Amino acid sequence: MRTLATEMLWVGAGGCVGSVLRVLMSRLVQRFAPAGVFPAGTLVVNIVGCFAIGLAMEWMLLRPVATANTRAFLFLGLLGGFTTFSTFGYESVALARDAQLLHAAGNVLLHVVVGLGAVVAGAALARAI
Repeated sequence: MRTLATEMLWVGAGGCVGSVLRVLMSRLVQRFAPAGVFPAGTLVVNIVGCFAIGLAMEWMLLRPVATANTRAFLFLGLLGGFTTFSTFGYESVALARDAQLLHAAGNVLLHVVVGLGAVVAGAALARAI
């Protein structure tokens, strides 16, 4: 029987691994990136995460052998800790693939515009208090 506690342990373990991998990969990329302010490490992490979730999701859809715990560890934990951008990328592509083009475009627009706006709003709130 799968319990919430069991799922949270798998997600937590994956999140720990994914977060550590994110920091290591980002720092490694930044070390070799041209000097400047462009966050190449974050870009590479997000692209690798998008590739990984696309590969893993399709693989598991075509070959449904992964257990619920494996999916929780990999998708919610490891890739969630590595980058939530991978989930955003997969969901946007899935909407487009399912001919939900308006929803796909809305998802991209809302994440980017509202997300950036939330950063600005959060920064403004921090300055105000």
